[in-house]
Amino acid sequence: MDVGGVSFLWSGMLWLQLVAPALVALYLWLVARRGNAAQRYGGFVPAVHVGRLRRYAPPVLLLLGLCFLLLAVARPHAVIVLPVHQQTVMLVMDASGSMRATDIKPTRLAAAQAAAKAFVAEQPRHVRIGVVAVAAAAAVVQSPTSNREELVQAIDRVQLQRGSALGSGVIIALATLLPEAGIDVEQLVYGRPSRLWLDTLRKPAATKPVAPGSNDAAAIVLLSDGQSNVGPDLNEAAKLAAERGVRIFTVGVGTSDGATLSSDGWSMRVRLDETALKKVAAATRGEYFQPHNAAELKTIYQHLQVRLALDKKRATEVTALCVAAGTLLATLGALLSLFWFNRIL
Repeated sequence: MDVGGVSFLWSGMLWLQLVAPALVALYLWLVARRGNAAQRYGGFVPAVHVGRLRRYAPPVLLLLGLCFLLLAVARPHAVIVLPVHQQTVMLVMDASGSMRATDIKPTRLAAAQAAAKAFVAEQPRHVRIGVVAVAAAAAVVQSPTSNREELVQAIDRVQLQRGSALGSGVIIALATLLPEAGIDVEQLVYGRPSRLWLDTLRKPAATKPVAPGSNDAAAIVLLSDGQSNVGPDLNEAAKLAAERGVRIFTVGVGTSDGATLSSDGWSMRVRLDETALKKVAAATRGEYFQPHNAAELKTIYQHLQVRLALDKKRATEVTALCVAAGTLLATLGALLSLFWFNRIL
């Protein structure tokens, strides 16, 4: 049941509010009876000699307090603004060959690992973090966990390999964040029809697109130089995340000048592709960062820790607030009545 933007989990209990008018009628009857008795026997009626505020304030406060307490029984929910921390964050770490470049000392990968550890250490204990390593293929190195020691070990296990499938890394991270979303990794990443993919052909899609950035319980942090040469298109993977409301924060590792890498008699220049990373962040309502050295990379990750905690409007149970308000009003009414009349009502 929804009343003026407030919903009630146990709406049937709202009938208890009928107790309030019944008590009002009872109170007025008692006041009238007391007045009649005083006139009949020549007694003294205190209410005649006190102001209207003193006469009516205590019972009104007690009645309001009772109404709030009865309202709390129905377990009200209201949409309010609260500080909300991301509950799960997936770190997607680029481990492709270009990450051995030394334009960020000692190497791009080493700097990224150091920054990832600093990021893990700064997160509140209730935030679960997972790690995905990306080269020619992507794989979950560590499923989401609150165990910081396991995360550090997983980050250290990320090793350089050939190829760069950033799109695969984002899709696998997204499927790990949203296991109930029915994301078919086999089809999207490997192009192999799976049972899940065949089933989706026979029925409408269960997941409807939501507003980009609207999922406040999950986020992806992509740390890469932006170079992707195999696997699904990175922009298509970002679109998949945007449709599910998951923001992708991108951290560009490298410099625009780049560095020259040599191997097996050939050499090539690897540069930071800021355009690709900025596009991914913008599509998902995330943000792009570009550090210039290992120390700044750590600072960026510390900044991300703050950025991942956003104020969101969400339906929240406010039963405790109703109980607190009711108790406060009823207590105030009783104290005023005792102070003025040496009795409660």
